[in-house]
Amino acid sequence: MLLAESSLFELAVPCAVFGQGGEEATPPWYELTLCATAPGVQRAPGGLRLEAEQGIEALDAADLVIVPACLMNGYEPPAALLDALRAAHARGARIASLCSGAFVLAAAGLLDGREAATHWMYADELRRRHPRVDVNEHALYVDGGDILTSAGTAAAIDLCLHIVRGDYGTAAAAEVGRRMVVAPHREGDQTQYARPKPKRPASPATPTGKGLAAVLDWAVARLDRPLTVAELAARAGLGLRTFERHFAREVGATPLKWLNQQRVAQARVLLETTDLPVDSVAERSGLGAGDGLRQHFRRALGTTPAAYRRTFRGGGSRPSGA
Repeated sequence: MLLAESSLFELAVPCAVFGQGGEEATPPWYELTLCATAPGVQRAPGGLRLEAEQGIEALDAADLVIVPACLMNGYEPPAALLDALRAAHARGARIASLCSGAFVLAAAGLLDGREAATHWMYADELRRRHPRVDVNEHALYVDGGDILTSAGTAAAIDLCLHIVRGDYGTAAAAEVGRRMVVAPHREGDQTQYARPKPKRPASPATPTGKGLAAVLDWAVARLDRPLTVAELAARAGLGLRTFERHFAREVGATPLKWLNQQRVAQARVLLETTDLPVDSVAERSGLGAGDGLRQHFRRALGTTPAAYRRTFRGGGSRPSGA
């Protein structure tokens, strides 16, 4: 969806994710259509000019509608767009907003009584304009099933890959992420940003400049081992409590929660791409035996490993248009 005033990054993200070739996917990959709220060439930041293939009538047949960020300079979405979004939602289409695109969904009344994410810089303004919206300025994205919202910039990638993951499975989303050269998937409840803290002089035991990326990569390569938080802290060269503070600030989750998320993600890939027995998948993912894997799947995904495999070994749960 090309708004009269769109942010280029959040417009490009869904084009990159849903427009990528997916010839190997079954059912077929998304059919991407870029539509505009107004006819003709639209001005974009940086002096660029954009023109969409279709108008908002394209929403009449879309299964998935992505609303990008709108520039926060008094933009008012046209009534025809709000009507089209309401109609698409009423007939069962999924609607997703990226960053300040949440203001468009809120103006259409689609976020009333719902939890919604947006860029943390705009959270107070969204509350002020639309007090019936439960604004979550901390989440990277919020999946409400039929309505999905994300924070800004990189979180737009997270949400779009989350949609692919739900439609086609973890392996397909990971492949798209690799093509885009983005980090492994982040859960929606991870924190958007780290609140600034007073600076302290760096000590020999405190890594500077590189963060925890190397430790995270090291752990992901060893998920089949019984990793402990103390072991990760030692790898980072930090005391346990200092490491936990750094981890929560940088990753937005506790080390144990993050490890379990990565283990479940690893199990999902193995279930999708191999014929390994459930016990072997659990062992290679570091989740113990099959019972442990089933408990984690039930808690994280609301399903069983066997049911998940049946769904995604066929290539996806449902075809979707974007």
